[in-house]
Amino acid sequence: MEIDELDRQVTHALRINGRAAYREIGAVLGVSDQTVARRYRRLRAEAGLRVVSVPNPIRLGYETWLIRLRTAPQSAPRIAGALARRPDTGWVSITSGGTEVACMARVPASADRQTLLLDKLPRTPQVTSVSAHCVIHQFVGGAVGPDLHDDALSAEQITALTPARPPQGSDRPAARLTPADTPLLEALARDGRLSYAELAAAAGWPESTTRRRMQDLFESGSLYTDVEVDVELYGFRAPVLLWLTVAPARLAAVGAALRAHREVVFAAATTGPTNVQALVVCRDMPQLYRYLSGKLGPLDGVERIESEPLLHHVKQLGTVH
Repeated sequence: MEIDELDRQVTHALRINGRAAYREIGAVLGVSDQTVARRYRRLRAEAGLRVVSVPNPIRLGYETWLIRLRTAPQSAPRIAGALARRPDTGWVSITSGGTEVACMARVPASADRQTLLLDKLPRTPQVTSVSAHCVIHQFVGGAVGPDLHDDALSAEQITALTPARPPQGSDRPAARLTPADTPLLEALARDGRLSYAELAAAAGWPESTTRRRMQDLFESGSLYTDVEVDVELYGFRAPVLLWLTVAPARLAAVGAALRAHREVVFAAATTGPTNVQALVVCRDMPQLYRYLSGKLGPLDGVERIESEPLLHHVKQLGTVH
């Protein structure tokens, strides 16, 4: 499949506002809503594009944990599959020669960490080691906002599509999630662009109730949308996880620098022997070399860099297909 400029614009528009109507996107891009709908359906079918709506851990006060599991040879796919089926994991990937699994888990701050992070992890001799790093500050990506990879839209177009949301640190309280929201959240994790009628059927609510609840969750920042894609089709063949050791006094400065790097799609300060985790997406390994040697390595405070190519995404943002 060839990705052209309009495909990139539609993808960028959906990253800005995943629930924007085709008519709204078309008005900003200068094309018809039918054209946007056709492009979206094609991207969904052939490029792995999927809009998902997920809880915002920052606004809801959840803890985010980055977990690394080293496995015996040939065991990583089975272990990654088990992790991907858990509702509390956000992404699960196989890295490092196929013998390591990296995943992200979100848990309510009041939860029993030991039970969630240790007792429920795969208990098998095929897991040879486990390390868990708690995110203490997120610099870029996900709930913090879009990264700089998408550049198909102008600043004016981005402003026109950006939905009204409370800024991070806003005094407006987040709309708390309840067990009654579970069917709605499960539907949004499968497809964040489901209509209100489809969401109402999934939740078992009247459509008017569903619409009000969705408005409350999004406007308070409790939910946000993101987009999954097959990055190779967009020309990026080198997604790599980085585990950095940064001098504590330089954490904020290094985080600010990472936020300005186009290669970085996620970065956060964490607990653990490495204290910054980042996901970078490069067009190829030579570009990764130039990034590490020319931009990341020279940053004041970066003492050590460990890199792991992502071999396979088992789960990205929502539910497993």
